[in-house]
Amino acid sequence: MPRARQNDQKCIEVYSNQVPVSSPKMLLMNEPFGALDALIRRKLQTQVLDIWETRRQAVMMITYDVDEAIYRFERIVMMTNGPKAKIGEILEVPFPHPRDRQELRDSKEYYKLRNHALNFLDPYFTQDE
Repeated sequence: MPRARQNDQKCIEVYSNQVPVSSPKMLLMNEPFGALDALIRRKLQTQVLDIWETRRQAVMMITYDVDEAIYRFERIVMMTNGPKAKIGEILEVPFPHPRDRQELRDSKEYYKLRNHALNFLDPYFTQDE
């Protein structure tokens, strides 16, 4: 097994074993899956969602992945850019839990919400601050 894959597997084991045991009131996550490959990221996203489904524990996560935000959360708080960033818009995600990735991808509502979020973010990619 390649070293990177071993590290990803260790990450899954650590994450899976620590979160359910510690039982915090709120789970705070800052881009937790950004450095992982797509397959491992998807497994961990599913595990976190499963934890949330069974415990209904509050989760606040920073992500730069619109698809991940739509798949995992009920509300998306989109921020403006730069050192004076503030809340720009809050999106309500209308899809019921548990969510199925394929059903989301087949939904027109999913793409409408996704495009709305991306259209909000696009101007901030071209601003210099």
